[in-house]
Amino acid sequence: MPSEKVEFKGAFGDTISAKIDWPDEGELKAWCLFAHGFSIGKDLKPIRTISKSLVDDGYGMLRFDFTGLGESGGDFSETNFSSNCEDIRMAAGFLRTHHTAPKVMIGHSFGGTATLKVADEIAECKAIATIGSPCDTTHIVHQFADKLEEIEEEGEAKVLLGGRPFIIKEQFLDDIGNQDIAKEIADLDRALMIFHSPQDSVVKIENAAHIYSQAKHPKSFVSLDGADHLLLKNPKDAEYVAHVLAAWAKRYL
Repeated sequence: MPSEKVEFKGAFGDTISAKIDWPDEGELKAWCLFAHGFSIGKDLKPIRTISKSLVDDGYGMLRFDFTGLGESGGDFSETNFSSNCEDIRMAAGFLRTHHTAPKVMIGHSFGGTATLKVADEIAECKAIATIGSPCDTTHIVHQFADKLEEIEEEGEAKVLLGGRPFIIKEQFLDDIGNQDIAKEIADLDRALMIFHSPQDSVVKIENAAHIYSQAKHPKSFVSLDGADHLLLKNPKDAEYVAHVLAAWAKRYL
């Protein structure tokens, strides 16, 4: 499997670290763009598994670290939902310039919510997949609800996300409060696949039901029964997502 580390500029002009993988033989069906979840990164094992499995099924994949995370430059505390959306646009632009624009866009958790907002701006995109994604941007505040008062009074606070410290500023709260994801979902003109686990304790299954109810057809739902939010408990969960996604997306390419 050919693989290459690449870079491009993100929302604030910082260097975004990315990796592209593609099949070493046979025809490439389409390029996919993957947006990871809040405070995670492109190199989480299930994301690498999904990438490899999609490549095995004939797709090319670009995955990247959002500004301020992983190997990307920038200050995480200055980022927000809008900057994540812009990072996704820049990633799609990189693929368009150097290969071909993504026809399949995939987002996990908060990255899936951002993908729902951005996808219809990518003219070449034919299919969207979300994995354990919230139906709105304000859902994320439950991860640091105990710090909301401090953020509002002091302008920022240090929070623990996945056991790691991050600074969340008031501008982040303002930004997520000014998004209308329900309208974005209702206006989507793309095929949509929603993956979600009924046992997801981070983003409840009701979020998937809300996304599904708001979206127009063609839309599909796949239950990841028994899976955890990050797809870490069982490696086969990530493989399952990739193979179902590969077969489903082919219909729309």
